[in-house]
This record gives sequence, C-alpha cells and structure tokens, in this order.
Amino acid sequence: MKNIRISTQGTPHDYRASLLPLVIQHLGYHIDWVQPAKADLRILGPFLETKKKYSWCPKPLRPIVSAIDDSISSGNTQSSAVTLFHTQENVRHDFIKADFSISFDLGVDSKNHLRFPYWMEMIDWSYEGLTGNLNPRYGELLSLEKLKSPLGNHFLGRGGSGILLSSHLREPRASIYKALNKIVSVKGVGAHFDESIKNHHSSGFLKRDLLNQFTFNICPENGLYPGYYTEKIPEAFYSGCLPITWTDENVMADFNSAAFINLLPFFNSDFEDLKEILTNSQALAQFQSEALILNTPSLESLKVFLLEILQASSS
Repeated sequence: MKNIRISTQGTPHDYRASLLPLVIQHLGYHIDWVQPAKADLRILGPFLETKKKYSWCPKPLRPIVSAIDDSISSGNTQSSAVTLFHTQENVRHDFIKADFSISFDLGVDSKNHLRFPYWMEMIDWSYEGLTGNLNPRYGELLSLEKLKSPLGNHFLGRGGSGILLSSHLREPRASIYKALNKIVSVKGVGAHFDESIKNHHSSGFLKRDLLNQFTFNICPENGLYPGYYTEKIPEAFYSGCLPITWTDENVMADFNSAAFINLLPFFNSDFEDLKEILTNSQALAQFQSEALILNTPSLESLKVFLLEILQASSS
C-alpha cells in the first residue's frame, strides 16, 4: 500500500466519500487528507472561488498579487503538487486551470482530460471488484444489468401521472412543468414545493420510494452541453418510470435515445406534438421494449487515468 497526500478545494462537502477517492484506494493507495500546502495531489472542484478574488485590484497587478498570496498561504510548496480539476457540475473541463481534468465534456482533444459523467458514480461497480460507493439521495446503487434490460410495462399501469423532483423552477423547468401539467397530472416534490425542505440532503425521502409510483418522471437537466448527462435519466428508468428529460441531442453517447423522451425538439410546437405521445397508449407502449444502456461502461479508463496522475504526484 502506497501513501498519497491529497487535498480538496472547491469540491462538494461529501467529495471525500465519493467514487474517485474510492478508486484511488482500490489502486493500492492510502490517502492522507491534508491541507493544500502539504499535498502531493490537489483536487480542485467547480466551487473553488477564483474569478472575483482580486476584483479590487487593477487587472495588470492581479497576477503579482495572486502569486504573493499563494506564497504566503502555502509557503511556496503548493506549486510542486499535481493538480486535478474534477467537476460534477455543468462547467467546462478548463473552467479552472489544472494539470489534469475530469469532466462531462465530449470532444475534448487532450491526453490530460478524461470524460467521466457523474451518473457513472451511481453505478454498482461490485462486478469490477469495487465496493463502497453510495447513492444516498436515490437510496441504492444502480445495477447495470437492469439498465441494460427493457423498461417493461410497469409504468403503463401506474395511472398515467408524472412527478417532478426539484428545488427550483428556473427556466426552462417552469415552462416544462406548466406545459406538461396541461397534458398529464404532474406532482411537484422538493424544496420549491415544500418550504420545510432546506436542501436535497434533508428532504426526508428517497427518490426511489417516490418514483416507483409514477408513470413519468419529468427530469430535465440543469443545462445543455454536449456530454452533460447526470443521474436523472438512469434513476428514472431504474424506477420503472418513462424518463421525460430536457437535454443535449448528443445524449446518445451514453443512453439509448429511444428509451426516453427528450423535450428539446418539442418547444418548437409548444408541446402539442408531445400530447400525441403521452395520451396515446400505443405510442407509449413502444418504450417498454427499450433498454437505456446499450454498451457496458467500465471503470478501466478512470483507473488508467488516475494511475497516471498518482504516479506523477509521487515522482
């Protein structure tokens, strides 16, 4: 077992219990979590405050002030650490300058970047020998065997209503919610609909316990970008719902686009064409024979990429 000193900055509060540190340990490394000044590897997240830190200072002087600040705070030792930018949010792979990056982004031509979408962190990887990752909001890890199997007809017998789990109704969610409510009954659940819920982690419910009661799960992504596909679609499908999402058309890179409804092209008709699908039993029946995942994903590329970073950090 090798030792590696790692720091985190700008990452989610539960990052150290997430998949990537687990894979590092699986590769034979013991992680010592340290402050940035003592780290061999600094993992930088999308919440790292960098843009406006020196807004008070004239632009030509900001690099000098930044360098002095780094020198004071780290004792000139941070510069020797390898840096990895890892985002689980819809920001680009070069959002924060780093030696390596892991993001959602498709089409990045760089040997120092790896595409590893967040939904893959919710998969049960025990068949590859890795255990211990969690999916606390949903309530269980997702089996690839089930995601590679047809949706089935259970959703057809759930009454024809939908559910939207959301903490906000910023556009286009507001328009989607209103439009679909005119076609089918949609139940809103989450902080936007219940002021007693402060955030996702204190909601008091598991997503799986709600989703398995509904025909449709309205699960739009937070934004459009090639490669940005989260856990929303697979969790809906896993619950036996027909996923109704709003996402980039390149989603077929990860999922079978015949296994769900993408709302992106329906805006042009004010959702009139969607009504013909959601209220037609024959149109809905076509989804029951579709699997969500057609190709088996693997952790192998992540392992190879991380091993390169770890070796660079200890050299």
